Amino acid sequence: HVQLVESGGGSVQAGGSLRLSCATSGSTARRCWGWFRQAPGKAREGVAIIDGGFGGTTYAHSVKGRFTISQDMPKNKLYLQMDSLKPEDTGMYYCASNPPWSVCPTSLPKGMSYSGQGTQVTVS
Repeated sequence: HVQLVESGGGSVQAGGSLRLSCATSGSTARRCWGWFRQAPGKAREGVAIIDGGFGGTTYAHSVKGRFTISQDMPKNKLYLQMDSLKPEDTGMYYCASNPPWSVCPTSLPKGMSYSGQGTQVTVS
């Protein structure tokens, strides 16, 4: 079982930056990791995923070039660097993963097997 705890959310003005962190515990076996977000009144959407083994990444079109997903597995941490933030980036951001040894799909999934409680990001 994997436990995921997000941090780093907050309020920022448009054009600013935030760095989200996700502390993971449980199995450290390679797997597909990701970040999702949900704005009020909208469905949860995939933001970015990273393959724990090969390091390959996939981003949502709306964040490509502005957000960067990365991992530091010796420290059991996942990150999302968010630059040039826009008001439409506002929402609850969730760290997520699929089971051990999973490989990332070629496109952003609608969800993953495990998810944290989320951290709020507000851009004004």
